[in-house]
Amino acid sequence: MTGRAPVALVHDYLTQRGGAERVVLAMTETFPDAPLYTSLYEPGDTYPEFGAREIHTTWLSRVGAVRRHHRLAFPVLAPVMSRFTIDADVAICSSSGWAHGAHVTGHRIVYCHAPARWLYQRDRYVGDDRARAAAVAMLGPSLRRWDAHAAARADRYLVNSSVVAASVREHYGIEAEVLPPPVMVDVTGATRAVVGVEPGAWLCVSRLLAYKNVDAVVAAFARLPRERLVVVGDGPDAESVRAAAPANVRFVGTVDDDELRWLYANTRGTVAAAYEDFGLTPLEAAAFGRPSAVLAAGGYLDTVIDGETGIRFAAPEPDAIAAAVTRMAEESWDGDRLRAHADRFSLARFATRLRDVVTDVTGATT
Repeated sequence: MTGRAPVALVHDYLTQRGGAERVVLAMTETFPDAPLYTSLYEPGDTYPEFGAREIHTTWLSRVGAVRRHHRLAFPVLAPVMSRFTIDADVAICSSSGWAHGAHVTGHRIVYCHAPARWLYQRDRYVGDDRARAAAVAMLGPSLRRWDAHAAARADRYLVNSSVVAASVREHYGIEAEVLPPPVMVDVTGATRAVVGVEPGAWLCVSRLLAYKNVDAVVAAFARLPRERLVVVGDGPDAESVRAAAPANVRFVGTVDDDELRWLYANTRGTVAAAYEDFGLTPLEAAAFGRPSAVLAAGGYLDTVIDGETGIRFAAPEPDAIAAAVTRMAEESWDGDRLRAHADRFSLARFATRLRDVVTDVTGATT
């Protein structure tokens, strides 16, 4: 691409498969000609669809160890992103901490997945990792100043949920518009069974990080020996979570979309105990007509209707989770009602509103 882009997309880093990366895929579908800028890009660790896009990276992405372990870049990401120039009429920054700090020559729209957890939810983010806690404590004051300055430069601020809107108001003094992410799982796509997994289990789809509380979900199934749980995902806490798991829990690591569709269609429902900012997996499950047991907090308050599309439990504790799974197993669930709920979070609705915001900001049709 030559010359200034009408629209450019910016994301923190493309080094994993998660809900934020699904949102970026939705943005690339909304603006198919937009170049995509990111600090780090590791094709094998994120969604393969990014391979068809025009992607620009910082110099950090030439360092293989950092691409494969993006947390190593924590001390330098703020200055690196500040010097990363995006030449576009409008840049849409998909951010949970870094992308909104990029240098933009035109207008700036921030789509905030959450204010940086390492700055504002430090204990949940670092868990028992003393080295990470020390780094956050040392860099925290300067990063909070950098973060507030980056947020203040936005022409428009969008967030994914009502709980993130409240957090943005608290930390930045910005009144943000809630634009929920779309459900991007294609229920009509091909499926492939996951080797060693029999239909009829429960499903947990999550990165294995402290604040995701997968350990509590796993411990709940020690109290449910007649039930089975399949855990999809990987992360820094993988070893400890696996070591404590009972025999009725199976870990399958990262799966591709064909396998994920099969799991949603062939498991009884999902279980999630994380402090999520949006809460996408219950909507993906609902698209397949499956209910979810979720923590009654954060983004799940927007995406799960208690008693209609799932069960909420009060705390990320094994007993509470086990009770919710037991109740979910005893209830009858209306698949059509669940699918209709997921349809409220369609790509078409997301794309239409995002285009309208770009038009409002630039005064031009994109």
